[in-house]
Amino acid sequence: MRRYSKGARGERELLNVLHCHGYSVMRSAGSGVNSISPDLIAMKDRRGLAFECKAWDNTSLSIEPEKFDVLKEWERNTGMQTFIAWRMNSLGWFFIKLDEMRRTEKNYTVTKSTAMGICRKLDAIMGAQ
Repeated sequence: MRRYSKGARGERELLNVLHCHGYSVMRSAGSGVNSISPDLIAMKDRRGLAFECKAWDNTSLSIEPEKFDVLKEWERNTGMQTFIAWRMNSLGWFFIKLDEMRRTEKNYTVTKSTAMGICRKLDAIMGAQ
């Protein structure tokens, strides 16, 4: 339950930040269970963004191929830029495009150093409007 609580808390945190910046935001209930949609969907000025949220303090973050495929299909079907939103303790949120994930034998992965090197923060995503 601890992992779920941390993840849900992270989703709610990002939802509130986006809302404070004028976005209409929806949190997808059970997105981690049913795997048919991203965790958060945010809309502003007819532009949508989608986020798969991870609050994970480790050297890398991985997503199962099935979930990755669902996110890619979501991005294709909706036209919404879809990001992995990775919250790192004491460093805040980093946003990774799906195409920036690396395919490994078992998963799609991004390392902490790669995410920090890309250094895409929320301001950069919102500024692209």
